[in-house]
Amino acid sequence: MYKAITNFLILFSLTLTHCINSDEEIKRPIKIDREKLKRQFEIANQRVVQKEIDEMDYFEKTHQMPFKRTNFGVRYYVFDSVPKQQKIQDGEEVTMNYTISLLNGTICYTDGGKPKTFIVGGEHIESGIHKVMPYLHYGDKAYILIPSALAHGLLGDFSKIPPQSPILYKVHIYKKK
Repeated sequence: MYKAITNFLILFSLTLTHCINSDEEIKRPIKIDREKLKRQFEIANQRVVQKEIDEMDYFEKTHQMPFKRTNFGVRYYVFDSVPKQQKIQDGEEVTMNYTISLLNGTICYTDGGKPKTFIVGGEHIESGIHKVMPYLHYGDKAYILIPSALAHGLLGDFSKIPPQSPILYKVHIYKKK
């Protein structure tokens, strides 16, 4: 019994000494080359962006749709338009039927017969949708390709849209009567 207690005390003191030394090691400042770290993050981000551009290029090529490209990364293709309709402006209320899918064709969300109404530039919908609305007219039916940064971002939506996934909206836009 005495030997067991002695062994326990020796083990306890060794563990305590190790913990004290470990705490001292933790307290020492860690030197970080912030510029190098920043460059590594920039390179990683560029790769993610390029991967999504490649995915959207592939989608456009394989589906043979002549998407128009915006300078902020969103692409749109109007496949049906009503002549002489008003162009959509920031601040206007827009109603749209929609289907949201991944580029592999997996449907994530639909309006389910209940169109989405929102104020352009001001309400809860992907920022890519707000940004592309001024390029469209009431009555347009269009496909809209949105990179993840302007859709559900780095993490996806934690439900049906995976992280870093560009999405495809199929929309019919009109004014609510």
